[in-house]
Amino acid sequence: MDYLKVSTKSSPSAIAGAIAAMIKDTQPVCIQAVGAGAVNQAIKAVAIARGFLIPCGIDISCAPTFASVDINGDARTAIRLSVCTHPLYLSSTAQNE
Repeated sequence: MDYLKVSTKSSPSAIAGAIAAMIKDTQPVCIQAVGAGAVNQAIKAVAIARGFLIPCGIDISCAPTFASVDINGDARTAIRLSVCTHPLYLSSTAQNE
């Protein structure tokens, strides 16, 4: 499976756009980040993508897992986020506003 690889220098808005486009194309979305800064950018991207998708009637969430990855011969621990889609249900109160 391919992963969107996020680093500390990744733009959350750019990653969010990629996530939203993949979701709209019904492609599975998995993100991989190594290090606290990269995980921070990845979570920001999911939050921004959620904002892009809610007006389209799509809600998303993510499920984190740990993975061991090899980077230049060093074993590192990565966080992998599987992005899940959900239909957006509006309460009757929200629909009347």
